[in-house]
Amino acid sequence: MMRRFIPLFAGAAFGASAMWAISTVMEPAQAASVATYRQLATFGAVLEQVERNYVTPQKEGDLVENAINGMLSSLDPHSSYMNAKDAEKAKSRISGEFGGLGLQVTMEDNLVKVVSPMDDTPGAKAGVLAGDLITEIDGQSVKGMKLEDAVGKMRGKVKTPVKLTLVRKGADKPIRLTILRDTITVEAVRSRVEGDVGYIRIISFTEKTQEGLEAAIAKIKKEIPEDRLKGYVLDLRLNPGGLVNQAVSVSDSFLDRGAIVSMRGRNPEETRRYEARPGDLTDHKPIIVLVNGGSASAAEIVSGALQDLKRATVLGTRSFGKGSVQTIIPMNDGGALRLTTALYYTPSGKSIQGTGITPDIIVEQPLPPELQGKMETTGESSLRGHIQGRNETDAGSGSSAYVPPEAKDDLQLQAALKLLRGEKTDPAFPPRTDKAAALK
Repeated sequence: MMRRFIPLFAGAAFGASAMWAISTVMEPAQAASVATYRQLATFGAVLEQVERNYVTPQKEGDLVENAINGMLSSLDPHSSYMNAKDAEKAKSRISGEFGGLGLQVTMEDNLVKVVSPMDDTPGAKAGVLAGDLITEIDGQSVKGMKLEDAVGKMRGKVKTPVKLTLVRKGADKPIRLTILRDTITVEAVRSRVEGDVGYIRIISFTEKTQEGLEAAIAKIKKEIPEDRLKGYVLDLRLNPGGLVNQAVSVSDSFLDRGAIVSMRGRNPEETRRYEARPGDLTDHKPIIVLVNGGSASAAEIVSGALQDLKRATVLGTRSFGKGSVQTIIPMNDGGALRLTTALYYTPSGKSIQGTGITPDIIVEQPLPPELQGKMETTGESSLRGHIQGRNETDAGSGSSAYVPPEAKDDLQLQAALKLLRGEKTDPAFPPRTDKAAALK
């Protein structure tokens, strides 16, 4: 049962789990004020002086592009301008396959910060960790570099090398790695059977996530008879986001009714609300959703919806807290403007911007000795210039983004399995469905 929705986009194509909405119709711009025209005249005069008199010639077009990005970066960490080349790259990445290192990154203090390395990719295999700061790429400092340019330098032909210099918390000197690029295929969904429990991990929300989810559920049902199937673990840890329509569709796959998410912009009439439709693919089996500091954006839409509507119990640690929506607006020059236009809200009306999803059951995952003091907690609230969330407090958002490679060492997964099998009890599981009535 493939669910279809308006093609909204959310994802970390360039950075930390940006929520994407593609705009094909541009609203007519209002006339600028006299003061604005005067400032634009001043800008033009400054530009002319730089082009004529700066000590070294500047590449044509770069000054204006950098000025545009300077303006946008003063708004928030997620608004930016993409030239025609970058915009085309962004379109190609929606397919989920490219040559690169497999690192989800954002920009922080003029350095490239690793949000999370993707499983089984060159970056992960080389030992790059969440929280690492990339200071140089192929010997070139990233300071002053746009995030899109830094990402572009890490992408390239398969089997070609790229040299990274990393600064890691707890390390006494920079770490230098030479990594061979490989084809990065973003595998959206992985699944397996854990005895009498179905385990589904959504790695990112790509065009094929819903298709992968349906296949995973069908496979689990085939392997575990209905009368033995205790329920499902939906693992959204280290999931940086993806396509909004897929997040809505995935949420709907577990729901019969109720609001999934609403997006509210500057103008009240632009509010969008997405509702679930009848049809639970899991036949109402119990669900536990796993989240941590690497769960962001579209992953928070799903966990927030299932939590608020009491369809699932959320277990783990506080999520990233990325709750803003970026609209991609095509420009006449072939480029595109990525502009923050809205915040999204869970069914209960809560904004997770700067706060994240608080699990119903907190289970900390300790770091192994070799990573202690070296893995930094990341979250939206730690990004300089982020939009202040309506519910944001000094506690901020985010938490550890570590998941053990072996299931036996995964305390969060093991806690979920024990709850589903009745080996352990908690007041939050199963959730009390009567509390969700007002949200439906």
